[in-house]
Amino acid sequence: MVSKIYSSSVIGVDAYEVTVETDIGGGLPGFNIVGLPDAAIKESRDRIKSAIKNSDYSFPSKKITINLAPADIKKEGASFDLPIALSILSFEGVLDYPDLHDTVFLGELSLDGKLKPIKGALPIALGLRNMNKAKFVLPKENSKEASVAERIEIYPAETLREVVDFINKKKQLQIERSSLKETFKKRSIYRIDFNDVKGQEHVKRGLEIAASGGHNVLLIGPPGSGKSMLAKRLPTVLSEMTLEESLETTKIHSVAGLLSPNKGLIATRPFRSPHHTISDAALVGGGTNPSPGEISLAHNGVLFLDELPEFKRNVLEVMRQPIEEGSITIARVANRLTYPSKFMLVAAMNPCPCGYFTDPKRQCHCTPFQIQTYLSKISGPLLDRIDIHLDVPRLNVENLTARRRGEPSEEIRKRVNMARERQKERYKREGIHFNAHLESKELEKYCVLDKEGEELLKLAILELGISARAYDKILKVARTITDLDSKETIESHHISEAISYRSLDRNLWS
Repeated sequence: MVSKIYSSSVIGVDAYEVTVETDIGGGLPGFNIVGLPDAAIKESRDRIKSAIKNSDYSFPSKKITINLAPADIKKEGASFDLPIALSILSFEGVLDYPDLHDTVFLGELSLDGKLKPIKGALPIALGLRNMNKAKFVLPKENSKEASVAERIEIYPAETLREVVDFINKKKQLQIERSSLKETFKKRSIYRIDFNDVKGQEHVKRGLEIAASGGHNVLLIGPPGSGKSMLAKRLPTVLSEMTLEESLETTKIHSVAGLLSPNKGLIATRPFRSPHHTISDAALVGGGTNPSPGEISLAHNGVLFLDELPEFKRNVLEVMRQPIEEGSITIARVANRLTYPSKFMLVAAMNPCPCGYFTDPKRQCHCTPFQIQTYLSKISGPLLDRIDIHLDVPRLNVENLTARRRGEPSEEIRKRVNMARERQKERYKREGIHFNAHLESKELEKYCVLDKEGEELLKLAILELGISARAYDKILKVARTITDLDSKETIESHHISEAISYRSLDRNLWS
C-alpha cells in the first residue's frame, strides 16, 4: 500500500499540484526521494526524522521511498517537509483519518517539529480551486497572505503535532479569515505625497505627463537636487491599483519570499530601487533556483535606477526585452519560466562625473571629454526606450524655506486618471493602453498636428538637430500633453512643451 498526501508548488507565479507518495518496505533502512528534488528537499531526511521523533512519534527504521509527482517537474525548497512527514506517519497508521483528498499541506519543519514559513503561499492558495482543493494547512506566518484567497479554508498551524491532531480530529485549528475587499481598501494608502516636495514644478509637471502616458523618464541633476525624492512619489500619482493588479503583484512578492507575516496584500504600486552593483540575474530574475528579479518585483509599479551610468552595461541591456514585452522569460534545461514585468522605468543621473556641471553654486572640474564619456555609458538602445528627459536643478533658498506645501498627489492623480481614460477609449481596438506604446503607423493616425505645430516641429528638427528617434518620442509626449489638456488635435504649445523634455537630444552637455 502507498500513502498519499497532497501538496503544491509554483512554476513562475502559477501553482500546480504535487502528490507526495510514500512506500515503506523491507530491506536495509534508507530514505530516498525521487521526482526531481533539489538539494533542499534531499536534505529533508534529517529534518523530518528529528521533527517526527521530537513530536513523540516513532520514525520507521525501514526502507522509505518518497515520490513527488509529477516526476518530470523539478521541485524546489523545503516546503515539502510537512507533507512528507505526514505521508510517513500515515503509512505508519498514526493518522486516523487518511482521506485528505481535498486538503493541501505545506511547511518547512525545524528539528523540534515547529513549522517555519514558506515562499509562494498566496499563488498556491489562489490556485487550489483549479486543483479541486478546498482546505490549505500551512505555517501560521503565511496565513495572512493565503487568507485573501476566496472560498478556500486556511488553517494556520505552528507544529507538526498540531497538524496530526487536526487530522485526527483531536484539535480544531482556527480558520484564518479576511475580507479581500476590506484588506485591499485598508492597505491602498500611501505614506508619502507629492506635496512633500518643495519647488521643482517643471519636474512635477514632467512626471505627471509620464504617469499619464506610461512614458519612461530620465532625471538629470546635481546631487541633492531631489531626484530620488521625486521618483519615490511617482507611484502616488499613478492610477489606483485594481484588485487584479494587486493580486498579481502580491503573488510575485510571495514567490520571492518578501511578504511580511502581517502583510497579506500589496495594494499600493510597488517602488523598487536596486543598487547599481546589482547583477543581471538579480535584476531580471533567474539564478540556480530561479526567482523573480527586481523588474518583476516592480510589476504594476515603478523601477527606479539611480546613478544610471554606474550600472554595468550588460545589466542594462537585458532590460530591453521586458521593457518592450512586459514580461521576462528565463530558459533553463528543465523548463522555461515567465515572470510579468510591466513597469515604468525612472532613471536618475548626474550631468557629469563630479555631478556639478549644471549647479550654479558648485564649480565643475570635468573636461568635455570626461562628460561625453560619462554620458556615453548609457547605450543608445536603452535611451531609445526613455521618452522624457527632465532637468532637476538644485533648489534655491526661497523654495527650501517656503512654508507653502505643493499640490497633493490625489489632485494630480485625478488628472492622470482622466488622461488615461481618454487613451483607453481611443486605443480599445489597437491592443495598447498608453501613448508610450504607439508605433509608427499609429503615430500617423492618432498624432494629428495643427499647422503651427507642424511648422514648429520642422524648425526643431532643423535648428536643434532632433533625430528621427527623438521625433517619434516628441509626438508621443505631445499626444499625452494634449490628452491632459482634453483636446484631440496637437497644437504648437503642446509640441513646444514636449521638445523641452528632450534635453539630451538638444545636446546641452556637448
